Amino acid sequence: MAATRDWVSFWDSAHPIYVNARHLDVHYRKLADDMLALLPARGARVLDFGCGEALQAHRVAEAAWELYLCEAAPKLRARLKQRFAKNPKIKVLAPEEVERLLPASLDLVIANSVVQYLPREELARLLWLVRRRLRMGGQIVIADVIAPNQSALGEAFSLLKFAAGNGFLLAALAGLVRTMFSPYRGLRARLGLTHYTEEEMLELLRSSGFNAERTRPNLGHNQSRMAFRGTKAS
Repeated sequence: MAATRDWVSFWDSAHPIYVNARHLDVHYRKLADDMLALLPARGARVLDFGCGEALQAHRVAEAAWELYLCEAAPKLRARLKQRFAKNPKIKVLAPEEVERLLPASLDLVIANSVVQYLPREELARLLWLVRRRLRMGGQIVIADVIAPNQSALGEAFSLLKFAAGNGFLLAALAGLVRTMFSPYRGLRARLGLTHYTEEEMLELLRSSGFNAERTRPNLGHNQSRMAFRGTKAS
């Protein structure tokens, strides 16, 4: 099916990853809380690369000088433009438009739950692209990184724990069953996900011109995944 030929088209389709409206709401509310904790100072220019639905982006924008939302999926990007059309602090970009941002114009770049869907060479290219657009001392935070030994059972348990604490446990259980029979499982088997050890991600950041460290907590609910911070080095 054309709608599920690759990861971009999957995320642009009516996929089953968020089991109901409650899940969608608390997921993006938690992400916004975590992003707000990362802002270096009021007035920062921030890029959320691979932002998804970004339902709480207006909250992040309130604390920033400017917020760029970058999304590759065209239908999703169109919804974002419509949703935030009246917010002058939010600009929605396609990935190729990030290249047009001025050098040294950003303070913070966040790439949450993105790198597992990118080939390694594409992530390396993205890091060099981002580095040029960060101010000296600016940072990139790469979150939700999946380690090679990450278990599907652990992923499911993390979701169920999050669901139990936020009132959608039964929907999450049903959603896990639906996902087993959805295009997601086939895509994951065919295209795979890109995994990194802690050492591999730190080395990639350093070789791309960043001072690198692992940072905790991870963004979002899944603390079995990893987050990393890269600070633009001189």
